[in-house]
Amino acid sequence: MDTSPPASPARRRDRTHYLYLAVIAAVVAGIAFGFAAPAAAVELKPVGTGFVNLIKMMISPLIFCTIVLGVGSVRQAAKVGRVGGLALGYFLVMSTVALAIGLVVGNIVHPGTGLHLNDAIAKAGQKAASGAPAESTADFVLGIIPTSLLSSLTAGEVLQTLLVALLVGFAVQAMGTRGEPVLAAVGIIQRLVFKVLAMIMWLAPIGAFGAMSAVVGATGVDALKSLAQIMLGFYVTCAIFVFVVLGLLIRVVSGISLFKLLRYLGREFLLILSTSSSESALPRLIAKMEHVGVSRPVVGITVPTGYSFNLDGTAIYLTMASLFVAQAMDNPLSLAEQISLLGFMIIASKGAAGITGAGLATLAGGLQSHRPDLVDGVGLIVGIDRFMSEARALTNFAGNAVATVVIGTWTGEFDRDRARAVLAGEDPFDESTMVDETHAPAPAPVPAASPTTA
Repeated sequence: MDTSPPASPARRRDRTHYLYLAVIAAVVAGIAFGFAAPAAAVELKPVGTGFVNLIKMMISPLIFCTIVLGVGSVRQAAKVGRVGGLALGYFLVMSTVALAIGLVVGNIVHPGTGLHLNDAIAKAGQKAASGAPAESTADFVLGIIPTSLLSSLTAGEVLQTLLVALLVGFAVQAMGTRGEPVLAAVGIIQRLVFKVLAMIMWLAPIGAFGAMSAVVGATGVDALKSLAQIMLGFYVTCAIFVFVVLGLLIRVVSGISLFKLLRYLGREFLLILSTSSSESALPRLIAKMEHVGVSRPVVGITVPTGYSFNLDGTAIYLTMASLFVAQAMDNPLSLAEQISLLGFMIIASKGAAGITGAGLATLAGGLQSHRPDLVDGVGLIVGIDRFMSEARALTNFAGNAVATVVIGTWTGEFDRDRARAVLAGEDPFDESTMVDETHAPAPAPVPAASPTTA
């Protein structure tokens, strides 16, 4: 008699490994094509834009489902408020730290010294300024309120979706057991959204090829040589912030290695690198943060809020770009002017995370409001803004990933043992569904209707 234990079912092979190898090949091919045929490469820009737009159309429904499930499943409303308060306080402190690092490095490196403004550059700066948003605080607050309950899911406004999802989540929470069927239905919709997203991801190589071809074809290599100093300084500053500040923070607070977390999020970084948009990886960040051991309510509140308010990379960019423009025009900013101008820019940049080119418009708008004489200098960095937006997006994304783990630890909603197992590769992320089948709570059963008498 055979007493050997039954063989465990073989794990399904992860075919998405080939997908991301194809993305790498597409990026390299796009760069080569951009240099070989720049005119034709520029015409491929809609291909990259189309892929990013496909990702963006999934953002609002995913945020809605995630927050409703997170808030609705928590029975204490005070717990949600505590997470949100901690998140906003953390974002404010980290943005200040990012600003300070950018100021220090910018004043040491002195980017822009020796460059001169010409008519073509001035026109480019004026064009960027004309596209900058002119929005008051009242306009910003009123803009959070959607036209209708459902319009937030179609307008693509993250803050509007966040507001509606919180209201629905608290309403379901107040319904008690009667709200369980709603949670079950939203859970099914979330699985559907993730499935559609997984299908879209197979177009990533095409989108990456189009995006990289267009940017290389438009800028070329000559434009990059004269501006290598600001690019190098910005990349080094972002690296210092991520590996020193965020690395120490997550190690001290959560006991987690930053390098292991970044390796776990490697495919998301590759996606951001090929699209220059951190928003393209937002859905996967939500799924992976839940999988790594952060509770659903913390993920649902921290990640979407961070995409609007935790703009560490953008803060560093605005700091160094402002110093660069002022020094290039031989009209450097005083320390008081730096603090005043950049403080304004951080407020003006809310909600700009993930939007390619938003940093340039915010820079132009800030200079227009504080130092109009420097606006023409924005044209100096138009040619390399796309390459700098890569580092902006990567830094913003890393900052939000670390913030989710740190806030989860502070609120007691982070499973360290599970995180260590996931980061060690013992519990791999399911790329096919992006849904955590093993650890996600089962949908609540729908209560049967009581029998009626004739």
